[in-house]
Amino acid sequence: MINKNIIFNANCVNKMASLPNNSVQMILTDPPYLVNYKDRQGRGIANDTANNADWLTPAFNEMYRVLDNNSYAVVFYGWNEVDKFIDAWRNAGFRIIGHFVFYKKYASNGRMDKKHMEYRHECAYLLAKGYPQPYEVLPSVMGWNYTGNKFHPTQKPVDLLLKLIKAFCPTGGTVLDPFMGSGSTAMACIKSQIFDYLGYELDSNYFNIAIKRLGGAE
Repeated sequence: MINKNIIFNANCVNKMASLPNNSVQMILTDPPYLVNYKDRQGRGIANDTANNADWLTPAFNEMYRVLDNNSYAVVFYGWNEVDKFIDAWRNAGFRIIGHFVFYKKYASNGRMDKKHMEYRHECAYLLAKGYPQPYEVLPSVMGWNYTGNKFHPTQKPVDLLLKLIKAFCPTGGTVLDPFMGSGSTAMACIKSQIFDYLGYELDSNYFNIAIKRLGGAE
């Protein structure tokens, strides 16, 4: 048994080490992209530098271990350091089986070189442990509702996260988010009323914001 419907202000690698094998039914997460991202308010993210990728391999090794057999992980990423992520995923044992593009009606703040193009999309890979079957087949390209990034500089839309959960997690399953941020994955599970969540967030400020959001079930 594991704790459910709770988040921790902790290093996810250390906390996942205490979980049993095959104990969660889906992973949905938005880890640091290793790009030293700053939003328009100057907010940053812990461990988000290219020279600090030491957490990648141990984090995804633990994610693979705790994920149930024949289950999915959906992982957002930044394209310019994707080789490091792909190496970590494959070394952990994940199979890359799909790729999502979420198109935006606005340009993101330039964490990349804005001289060449505007960035109007987010991306995520669909990973598998074993050979799962989806509960719903989603299109590879979907829209993105702007959150305003009120709670976190890379805040994801709750409705979109819930769509991903419904497609790739069995009813009543537990969704693990090791990089919880302001708690949007947990909010999606609460909104569903049929999925449980478990999450970790290293930054105490974002953790406290997540606790307030979850307490109000916004």
